[in-house]
Amino acid sequence: MILIITDRQRDGHAECVITKLRDRGTNPVVFDYGWFPAQAQLSLSCTAQGRARFMVRTGQDTIDLTDINVVWLRRPTAPVAHTDIQDDRMRRAIQIDCRNFLYDLCDALPCLWVPGSPTVVSRTQHKVAQLQLASALGFEVPPTLITNCPADFLEFYRQHNGHIVSKTAVVSAFQLLDSTLSRYTEVVSKRDVGYAHSIRYCPMLFQAYVPKRVELRITVVGQQVFAAEIHSQQTNHTRHDWRRYDLAETPHYPHVLPPEVTQRCLRLVQALGLCYGAIDMVVTPDDRYVFLEINPSGQYLWIEQLTGLPITDALCDLLIAGTHASKPQGHHVVSLAGGLL
Repeated sequence: MILIITDRQRDGHAECVITKLRDRGTNPVVFDYGWFPAQAQLSLSCTAQGRARFMVRTGQDTIDLTDINVVWLRRPTAPVAHTDIQDDRMRRAIQIDCRNFLYDLCDALPCLWVPGSPTVVSRTQHKVAQLQLASALGFEVPPTLITNCPADFLEFYRQHNGHIVSKTAVVSAFQLLDSTLSRYTEVVSKRDVGYAHSIRYCPMLFQAYVPKRVELRITVVGQQVFAAEIHSQQTNHTRHDWRRYDLAETPHYPHVLPPEVTQRCLRLVQALGLCYGAIDMVVTPDDRYVFLEINPSGQYLWIEQLTGLPITDALCDLLIAGTHASKPQGHHVVSLAGGLL
């Protein structure tokens, strides 16, 4: 049995995979962290012999998922406290407790996780560790500084003759009311340097600017590697960060990786404890491959639509293969409610 953890209403990737899985005769179960605790009740019991049992109920429905073999951790929403809880500090505390408990529960599931369990996924998003591992595997990486020290920033700026970019230091988003504000990669301008003192308020990531011929989005699914060229330099809108998306003016094509780069990508994903990863790289004008980062839950659907690379099929293959794998012994019996499709 396949469990997909996501907010289905906002996840077109999951919808595409669900449709293909159904076409293959597989009917997955969907659950979202955001249902808990306001819309779902979860219980954990443990026998004197240490055998645990998890139950989640939504309304009158309880679904036994003891046969779960594989979980696809996509993009769930965060737990939401019940509306009866009005105090803001209490709501935040409850939601943190619920998140931690859900992570505990998920880590106990004896099955294949795609891309990895919540704990593994959280750990793999640390950018310094990514760069260190990528470098150890033979990737070229850009010189990097993460700091909230204005003096160190100014020294790094001088070292690279002002040719640096800035990014957020961690995987995060600023919450403003009900909206999420994200920050793109930006070239550091001379005007920015005049505000160097403001760095002390929050750490930022700075990297030496890497000249681009094309950018690559490399999607690793199990043992398959799909590389796509993003011609971000064709338009000023995407020149410094293709995530600004100007798809009408930004050509996308399949890319043939050198065999050694393909093998490094596979080793990187494996070394991080993942079986899926979206890797961002730059191909420089002199054809060097420079690693930027890996996202364990990175999007891929637009790449598939523009290039024809069969990434969804590969994901379905991986999930279905997981249903035939032997389950680890000595783990918990798990039951989950709600979300049966």
